Amino acid sequence: MEVFALIGPLYRRAQRKIEQDAPAQGLSVGVRAVLDLLREHGPMTVPQMGRAQSLSRQFVQRMVNDAAARGFVETIPNPTHQRSSLIRLTDDGLAAITAVTAREHALLRQVGDDLTDADVAACTRVLSRMLELFDDVEVTGTPPR
Repeated sequence: MEVFALIGPLYRRAQRKIEQDAPAQGLSVGVRAVLDLLREHGPMTVPQMGRAQSLSRQFVQRMVNDAAARGFVETIPNPTHQRSSLIRLTDDGLAAITAVTAREHALLRQVGDDLTDADVAACTRVLSRMLELFDDVEVTGTPPR
């Protein structure tokens, strides 16, 4: 319960920091999430992105549309499903997410020199297990922008 009590405020503060920097970066939290997902996994469909981020397909589609309007992503044919196109990063999208994550990593390096790789690994392991606990939760509704 102590971990859950910290996760919510941490997430909301991190989201607010991204939103505060958004004018300089030109990315909303949602578009940033889409670009990062595509950078990590390559081309994906909107439903795949929604499942990966536990977000509704409709919300992800709006973020993809925003990213496409900025020239950060493009739609390509999906050889396995004609009606569900793949979304992929453009060169501009890759440059944008690379710049944003570089700034975020610089900020996160300030967390503390006293944390070891083992500390980070343990934290990641605990959070991954907690996330697995909720694998069966259906994603419905649209989160706020």
